[in-house]
Amino acid sequence: MSIADYMQAVGTQARSASRDMARASTNLKNQALLAIADDIEANRDALKAANAADMSRGEANGLDAALLDRLQLTDGRIDTMIEGLRQVAALPDPVGEITDMKYRPSGIQIGKMRVPLGVIGIIYESRPNVTIEAASLCLKSGNATILRGGSEAIESNQALAACIGRGLELSGLPAAAVQVINTTDRAAVGALITMPEFVDVIVPRGGKGLIERISKEARVPVIKHLDGICHVYLDAECDPVKAVNIAINAKTHRYGTCNTMETLLVHETVAEKLLPELATAYAKFGVELRGCARTCEYLTSAIAATEEDWHTEYLAPILSVKVVDSLDAAIEHINHYGSHHTDSIITENYTLARRFLTEVDSSSVMVNASTRFADGFEYGLGAEIGISTDKIHARGPVGLDGLTSQKYVVLGNGEIRQ
Repeated sequence: MSIADYMQAVGTQARSASRDMARASTNLKNQALLAIADDIEANRDALKAANAADMSRGEANGLDAALLDRLQLTDGRIDTMIEGLRQVAALPDPVGEITDMKYRPSGIQIGKMRVPLGVIGIIYESRPNVTIEAASLCLKSGNATILRGGSEAIESNQALAACIGRGLELSGLPAAAVQVINTTDRAAVGALITMPEFVDVIVPRGGKGLIERISKEARVPVIKHLDGICHVYLDAECDPVKAVNIAINAKTHRYGTCNTMETLLVHETVAEKLLPELATAYAKFGVELRGCARTCEYLTSAIAATEEDWHTEYLAPILSVKVVDSLDAAIEHINHYGSHHTDSIITENYTLARRFLTEVDSSSVMVNASTRFADGFEYGLGAEIGISTDKIHARGPVGLDGLTSQKYVVLGNGEIRQ
């Protein structure tokens, strides 16, 4: 079968399954999620063996450390997948919720009902846990989904697809509700993003190159973010202990994630005290510092930053550092160089914190917290299908509500328009 024929078949099955999913009961969807969780637990060793094959191939192909980290399925990450499935099962089902009901002078009642989007295509790289996160959220929100993981994770994703398939079969939901593309041919991606008759929305998760390509070539709506250039700003009135702990965590907790801090901004009145302490801590983690001229005055070990550094999502143990003279300068820097993903201020000044929340134009804005919290699991969404930095439909971590829409419902009792 050609790729075109294969993708047509996948799309046809997904569209049919989406109609079954739209009317599936909450109980049935929860049964499927819990059955998938149990199957993953029962097949933990098989999943790790499949992932080991992917890891070996990735190492042989020269994948860098950040990509290998994303690819690996540790026991802890398998536990997180299982917990995510169970947490999504425990969440309220948004589908069918009717809100804003009100009477009109004509006698009719008008409100809004939350409904599934339909068929969601998800394209992602490296991280096999996305297969479970995406499947769980799409199932609970009443959508069918077509998942296309990266070629580097093909063995892991097919092993997870088997777990999903068995869980769907046990619950009685259609097998085509979750389809994991079984080919690494890139033509499958081109087909998936140009099938508006079968696919209602595309969610790309991966590197900037992938997302730019999808955004440019897709013929269906795209929920996306291009970069994760996240900032932490240490204000003049920050608590030094909070500032140091958060700045270290935001950068070193994990390097290869979109909510990792890439630029640290420090107010000039605290720079002389905090920067040497932070530099010592970062050195223990092997983090390379690239600083502005004033940063380099305080830290002789820092490399002079270039204009490109402020625009760069490193996804590596590299951090750009800039000393600023005011909150205004910090906000201006973030809104100019940031990617509208996640930015945090560390301050004990309530007024400045409120200004930061109001004026920083990002999908998640934080006060006295690490940017690493910008995550669907941490936000209580159970999991996330991705982060959106768009301003229409969904913004920030996209959970259940972000995978649904609303339609108007009208209740009448024989009224006619005069």
